[in-house]
Amino acid sequence: MTTARRDDPSDLESATDAGALGPLHAYVGYVLRRAQIAVFQDFIRTLAGVDLRPAQFSVLTLIDANPGIVQSRACSALGIQKANFVPMLQELEKRGLTRRVPVDGRSNGVFLTAKGRALLKRARSLHDRHHARITKLIGEPEQRRLIATLDRLATLGE
Repeated sequence: MTTARRDDPSDLESATDAGALGPLHAYVGYVLRRAQIAVFQDFIRTLAGVDLRPAQFSVLTLIDANPGIVQSRACSALGIQKANFVPMLQELEKRGLTRRVPVDGRSNGVFLTAKGRALLKRARSLHDRHHARITKLIGEPEQRRLIATLDRLATLGE
């Protein structure tokens, strides 16, 4: 069993076996976070050519599926706080990918621009490669079970 010393960071790299992690390897949150980091790193590498982070891809995908969606509904659907959503939306607008249109005195509907639709089409093609790697790694049946399990876990705070 490997034991990592706190004063030697190189020892921490070899401290990934279950014994070195103590009970961490059995904690859903810990394992979930490690998996999320790995999946996001692959996503970011794969979509580097279109310069989209996972949250931005999600926002564009949601807007594409719901043209004119109001910002508050988009925040709620994606689980993004308004304080984080507004700057992201401003960045997407600055890049010419989205536009906001006043719906009433207080709300804006959000739409993809032609440039946004074209970029999302390219991003989805790249995302398909990312998704295929995950599917190859865990298989389709396991992927379906994992998504169902994660959907159940997402209700934990409700």
